Amino acid sequence: MAESVVTINLEIGHPTVEEARQMLKAELEKCRNRKVTAVKIIHGYGSSGVGGALRQGIRKSLISRRKEGSVKAVVFGEKWSIFDSVAQSMLERCPELSKDRDLCNYNPGISVVLL
Repeated sequence: MAESVVTINLEIGHPTVEEARQMLKAELEKCRNRKVTAVKIIHGYGSSGVGGALRQGIRKSLISRRKEGSVKAVVFGEKWSIFDSVAQSMLERCPELSKDRDLCNYNPGISVVLL
């Protein structure tokens, strides 16, 4: 049986934004091929206190992928809550996400994607 939720940590090795984007693209493709339902992406918040370049770059990529249709939905960590309508629909489609420890913890260092 395929995993329904996979975590991708893009912070490992301190990649550049472009390297992280390439990693994200490759990892999402692998997940799609394995019929994974949802992906939790760890991109970190950044040490500046206002959100780092990696976080911003990855989020931009995720928004583009949603618009082009390669991902069905995206929720950023600070909205990853049972009170967010997009998060609610993601939880309905992938109940396994309800076990995520960041749900309702408003973590700006993550994003959650429905494939």
